[in-house]
Amino acid sequence: MSSVENVAPQQRRASRTPVMATLVGIAFCGVLVASVAMGPMMLSVSDVLGAIGARFTSSPVSDTQELNMAVVWDLRLARSVTAIIVGACLATCGAAMQGLFGNPLADPGIVGVSAGASLGAIAVVVLQISVFGIWTLPLGAFVAGVGTTFLIYVLARPGREGADSSRLLLVGIAINAIGGSIAGFLTYLATTEQLMTLTFWSMGSLSSARWLTVSITVVPALIGTAFLLMWARQLDLLALGERQARHLGVDVRALRRKLIVITALLVAAAVSFNGTIGFVGLVVPHLVRLIIGPGHRLLLPFAAAGGGLLLMLADLAARTLDPPNEIPIGVIMGSIGGPFFLWMIWRGGANGRAA
Repeated sequence: MSSVENVAPQQRRASRTPVMATLVGIAFCGVLVASVAMGPMMLSVSDVLGAIGARFTSSPVSDTQELNMAVVWDLRLARSVTAIIVGACLATCGAAMQGLFGNPLADPGIVGVSAGASLGAIAVVVLQISVFGIWTLPLGAFVAGVGTTFLIYVLARPGREGADSSRLLLVGIAINAIGGSIAGFLTYLATTEQLMTLTFWSMGSLSSARWLTVSITVVPALIGTAFLLMWARQLDLLALGERQARHLGVDVRALRRKLIVITALLVAAAVSFNGTIGFVGLVVPHLVRLIIGPGHRLLLPFAAAGGGLLLMLADLAARTLDPPNEIPIGVIMGSIGGPFFLWMIWRGGANGRAA
């Protein structure tokens, strides 16, 4: 293929970027308003905007406006912001892991990172560990996530003999099985009250979202995403292969260590208060890569926006499909991600190629 033929698709994607950014921004704002307005108690757009504006004014409000403010601010807006944070964490983490492993099927849920991080959080709950106060739960998820990611990389890293996509999937199956067995033992030890929490972990939900949990998770989310954006060029070079990346000045070993820590940080931020939510890190980066291209400078921010958008839609479906009951968001994402995963394998993803 000539250089002209190589440049043409890049130019088409570059010309598409401003249009895609505009469309994503419009969709993002529309879904955010819908997620705040829709639920067991339906609100109009004017009610939502009025409730948001009333918080910043000192004028007296009616009983109806006070109720709207409580629903918008204390329940739905905090939940929507949580969906954005969790979706962005999982999507950017998925994109970074796919660069780290050189594998389009790498996903925090599939390869076992989410299971490891969730297991750390479950251990904190069941063993009643509270050394660091409210930070103990996310710290437990982070430590377990780092250990799990490192173990997965050691067993299935690129360049290792037999380290193809099938090996990564097999390692993921084993890690998920081990994590599930340990979680089962902790479930056996749990009290009745703790069992309710563990059921929440197993299916994933945003029902516990509050502004306090938002303030805790947004810090590691911003830090992790910022570091990944700083390393976008190195991730692009790593995609060429480890040997080529070294020749171009990338300290591959140091980059691996940093990516392991940051991906674990992002997964911990996602699962620490919300449980395991799968397939966001698989679906979103793959779709963004098809539209925008593989360059991480654009892939990472578009993946973050797409992850937040997808999880807001999934949470909206979870709250509105069977009112007044709530479907676990993990069930919604599984119904989307499972068929998508099979489609990728059918298209050749199991051989390490993007569909």
